[in-house]
Amino acid sequence: MEPVPLRELTADESAAVEKLAHSRTETVRRVERARVIWAVHQGEPLLALAARLGVSAETVRRQVLRFNAEGLASFNDRPRSGRPPTYTADEVATVIATALTNPKSLELPFASWTLDRLAAYLHAHKGIAMKRSHIDEILAAEGLRWRRHETWFGARVDSEFAEKRSHAGGRQPVLVS
Repeated sequence: MEPVPLRELTADESAAVEKLAHSRTETVRRVERARVIWAVHQGEPLLALAARLGVSAETVRRQVLRFNAEGLASFNDRPRSGRPPTYTADEVATVIATALTNPKSLELPFASWTLDRLAAYLHAHKGIAMKRSHIDEILAAEGLRWRRHETWFGARVDSEFAEKRSHAGGRQPVLVS
């Protein structure tokens, strides 16, 4: 396998590659790719570099070829195959924005969202047909959580509650259907 020469790096590229190669906060893949280019730029032989980094000589060669063609963009992951997203970024943003909107401000007859209410509203008013489970996944990924329990304030549901309670003498619970 013949070595591939690294093209001449500009001053900006050299600084960016060095910084990325020594980074402790960037993703591992980006740092590893930058280390390959930085070592080749410093003149380290291809086979010695591959052995030191624990990768094949072909991996080093491909990274140099890719850097020669793409520059700093070669450190980023390429898109992978697989099923494309079902919903666009705009639709996901609409789901999040709607969930964060007070239903009363949309003139809806309830004070808080449930997954079913949100799914029905999105389908009827925004044209987004989405399962409640997917809405839940989107909101959870955004760090939003549903309230588990609702507390009711105001008038009692049973208008005769006080009278039933007084007949029980305050000692025995009264079951109200």
